[in-house]
Amino acid sequence: MATKHEQILQHIESLTVGNKISVRQVAKDLSVSEGTAYRAIKDAENKGLVSTIERVGTIRIEKKKKENIEKLTYAEIVNIVDGQVLGGREGLHKTLNQFVIGAMKLEAMLRYVGAGDLLIVGNRDKAHEEAIKAGSAVLITGGFDADDNVKQLADEKKLPIISTSYDTFTVATMINRAIYDQLIKKEIVVVDDILTSVDRTFFMKTTDEVDKWFELNDETKHSRFPVVDDNMKVQGMVTSKDVMGVDRKTMIEKVMTKNPITVNARTSVANSAHLMVWEGIELLPVIDDHHRLLGIVSRQDVLKALQVIQRQPQVGDTIDDIVTSQFVEDSDAGQNVFQCKVTPQMTNHLGTISYGVFTTIVTEAGSRALRNYKKGDLVIENLTIYFMKPVQIDTTLEVHPNVLEVGRKFGKVDVDVYNEGKNVGKALLMAQLIDR
Repeated sequence: MATKHEQILQHIESLTVGNKISVRQVAKDLSVSEGTAYRAIKDAENKGLVSTIERVGTIRIEKKKKENIEKLTYAEIVNIVDGQVLGGREGLHKTLNQFVIGAMKLEAMLRYVGAGDLLIVGNRDKAHEEAIKAGSAVLITGGFDADDNVKQLADEKKLPIISTSYDTFTVATMINRAIYDQLIKKEIVVVDDILTSVDRTFFMKTTDEVDKWFELNDETKHSRFPVVDDNMKVQGMVTSKDVMGVDRKTMIEKVMTKNPITVNARTSVANSAHLMVWEGIELLPVIDDHHRLLGIVSRQDVLKALQVIQRQPQVGDTIDDIVTSQFVEDSDAGQNVFQCKVTPQMTNHLGTISYGVFTTIVTEAGSRALRNYKKGDLVIENLTIYFMKPVQIDTTLEVHPNVLEVGRKFGKVDVDVYNEGKNVGKALLMAQLIDR
């Protein structure tokens, strides 16, 4: 039996794209409290099913596929530029193909504007009208209004006409930044990308007997299986150590490990790797929001994916990428001595190196030093920064990681950071080492 929250989400998914959704209406239609309806609508927003716009309300939008993530809906544009919708509200759910900056003569501009585009332009009534006729939405910069006949045309064509107080350059920068952020998200590998789907997964039912484990073991040569109930909800995990020496007629429910650690399809592979190493797990069941089995990921799948990620070119650079791109090994000073230049993006509002960037520098140096000792992947488990002095912009740091101890599963590194010969930071990090 689905919970009220699940019922509301199913109801929202069943609505046609472009439908307006209100807390009050959902509460009334499904006989739930407004609080329950509000929480479910917020959850739907996080899942990319709806978009909420100030002064407009919440609308059902098309859920974007991962490969199409860099495309934005007009509703998202309104939120990015803090805009006001003047007309064409019914088209807010549509996805835009490209945006065109209207800084040219009308005839030339219209050569670039087509269906599904967004024209970013100032107070030019004729340009607004012609763009909508060509099938493009319009974003008016500088806080200007649109003509009533243009608003009416936008309503008829179901193409949004939006006004924002920002200037054209700022708006283009804001939209580019949003697309860039989405590209970074696109490159993050999640469990959904690597899981073995449920139709290819061997699992057991709570009502099965131990004998069934031996059958599956013979068939697959695997020893770990998720256990589900009649509704496909994960109830446990069963491994060889659970069934050894147990009567074969015993119910699996009696010997399985209850409440196993699980992940969902949106969990990052990096997070899953940490979980598996930390907990010593070889296999993780993947579940949906209702705890139903979607598939499994193995330790081998996760480590293979991590190795592929490390070889992938990054589409969008995160702060970590910016920092590590400045890292060079100082060949004159010997192995395990690195130099790193402090660029403007790596500083705080005072113009000195930020705490987060300093942490990344220490972590990167320590990780590289450990990899020189022992090939393979690692997960930072503990980081202690003893002291850190201000380091100003455009200076070059010298980083000396000193490996104190490397065992089979753990490594310990002491890191000293110097600026012009003076010690400006000291840290100690511990990492768990993962064999490939």
